[in-house]
Amino acid sequence: MTNAPWKKFRRDNRAAMGIGTLIIFIAVVLVAAVAAGVLIQTSGFLQQKAASTGRVSTEQVASGIMVTKVSGYVQQAHGNVTKMAIYIEPNAGSSDIDLSKTVVSLNDGNKKVTFTYNNSAYDDVSTGYSNIFATTNAWNVNGVRFGIIVLQDEDNSLTSTNPTMNKGDKIVLAIDTSDAFGGIEERKKVDGEVRPEFGAPGIIEFTTPSSYTTNVVSLQ
Repeated sequence: MTNAPWKKFRRDNRAAMGIGTLIIFIAVVLVAAVAAGVLIQTSGFLQQKAASTGRVSTEQVASGIMVTKVSGYVQQAHGNVTKMAIYIEPNAGSSDIDLSKTVVSLNDGNKKVTFTYNNSAYDDVSTGYSNIFATTNAWNVNGVRFGIIVLQDEDNSLTSTNPTMNKGDKIVLAIDTSDAFGGIEERKKVDGEVRPEFGAPGIIEFTTPSSYTTNVVSLQ
């Protein structure tokens, strides 16, 4: 019995279907490859961005200034605190801090003054000192500037033009309160901060004694 012509097996049709399937498969592979490349590139970018953001955030949290002590000098003829010495150190784990970009703000309840660094008001007494209020250059400031007295600087990172504070450094910020406030009298509450360019500020908060019995008084 002879088979009907329409039942004959067409090899050319089968080949055509195979080529179409192969084309579709190749297209799917290419699309998947492109998508995978985009995803890998995007994930790599996000990973680097997250790492960078993490480093910046860590610096912001860990970096900062710590105020360890505040002393005042009482000029007997004036009767008030005319000089203020703010002792500062970097926080533990802090990045380098550029003191030329640091500002000091003080508020005596009647007036708020912001001080910036004067690079000609600089003294280095790290080799030995007795009375910081007797240094020559650091106190040559006006009412809105502060000077720097270097107490400890092992790596010589603190210079007059580039005062960079890092681990182990100890510095005094010299402020003339006679120009800024007309001196600070007894029983006066004073607050403020030493704010670096980035990181946590050092806090200043004290009340002056009820009477000044010595030339040098401890304020904070």
